[in-house]
Amino acid sequence: MAVPKGKISRMKRGFRRSGHTTEKSVYVEDKQSGELRRPHHIDLKSGMYRGRQVLEAKSDY
Repeated sequence: MAVPKGKISRMKRGFRRSGHTTEKSVYVEDKQSGELRRPHHIDLKSGMYRGRQVLEAKSDY
């Protein structure tokens, strides 16, 4: 059975886990509609992606 050679301090454990944090979502402003959207995602309000109409435009009810 594997047994650790010594106790891992809180600092060393924290250094190891420093990359476990979740990154904040990045948003960009759409050039046509001015709405915020995720990069490389479809603009849901206009239905456009990279200058092409991909989905039907979302209408406000």
